[in-house]
Amino acid sequence: MKKLVLLGGGYGNMRVLLRLLPSNLPDDVEITLIDRIPFHSLKTEFYALAAGTISDQEVRVSFPEHDRLKLVSGEVSTIDRENKQVVLENGEAISYDDLVIGLGCEDKYHGVPGADEHTYSIQTIRKSRETYKTLCGLPSGSVVGIVGAGLSGIELASELRESRSDLTIKLFDRSPRILRDFPERLSNFVKKWFDTHNVEVVSSSNITKVEPHMLYNHEETIPVDAVVWTAGIQPVKPVRDLGGDTDSIGRVVLAPHHHLPTDEHVYVVGDCAALPYAPSAQLAEFQAEQIVQVLTAKWKGKELPETLPEIKLKGFLGSLGKKQGFAYLADRTVTGRIARLLKSGVLWMYKWHNG
Repeated sequence: MKKLVLLGGGYGNMRVLLRLLPSNLPDDVEITLIDRIPFHSLKTEFYALAAGTISDQEVRVSFPEHDRLKLVSGEVSTIDRENKQVVLENGEAISYDDLVIGLGCEDKYHGVPGADEHTYSIQTIRKSRETYKTLCGLPSGSVVGIVGAGLSGIELASELRESRSDLTIKLFDRSPRILRDFPERLSNFVKKWFDTHNVEVVSSSNITKVEPHMLYNHEETIPVDAVVWTAGIQPVKPVRDLGGDTDSIGRVVLAPHHHLPTDEHVYVVGDCAALPYAPSAQLAEFQAEQIVQVLTAKWKGKELPETLPEIKLKGFLGSLGKKQGFAYLADRTVTGRIARLLKSGVLWMYKWHNG
């Protein structure tokens, strides 16, 4: 029996399961899924969990059930490619014939002193719960700093404003204008929403130090009661320890068929893969579709094409609270209520397709 091992139950490996189960898995293949939690969690919605506007249950989706799918709860410690084993923190070793690594990412602090110790995170469901407990337990009038004005920072700031109208929220953006890589109309819409809802956007910021109740922006000191870090990501340590070539943010450089250039049995999907796009759930799912095609061809003994079709992303969707949103789709900007309804619809469809 061939052993396909999936590390991480994120968007990429959920798509692998969706395509292979229940009826497309060859009779001589069994799957082991290893994850630290016993369900798939919707990382794109962690900002709302941290802000307290949705419940924990709303960001959970059950893994599929199948007689040749084994779920293992545990934390991955080491990927031993020489012996084709995955070693967990409890010492258990799980063998594989083919391995798909979808362990996701963690915060990257860029060497900023105190950032690791004195900031909160929304990278995992556990950390998002901890962030929720802190943010929603703050006294009225407290100051919350959100470092990083990418999609996660924008959505967290807007959702927290709807959850806690009594807080002072400061969103620190390294760029001179918010979402600077996208049309100015999009930037202006988001900035106007923040101005209207009394969220301060601190442009051209450079956080150089974090203390328990103080942020250092350039030479300025800013008193804060809590800080959430959304200013960069990097692959988790077991992936960083794989060796081989990486891109500028530490993602693993892959061969055209999404496996390691030196190991055709080890695939990397999602946030850890060095692809010419920003990490996203959409990208992980497109990549997973191609990995399934490659695995299926290999299992059937078919010859693989030299290259795979170029991945073409549809754009992105973002929310500004529960009633407004923004989107960039097919080089077109959509803002307001329609964009928010689109995002809600995509989320509903995702849950529906995943049972």
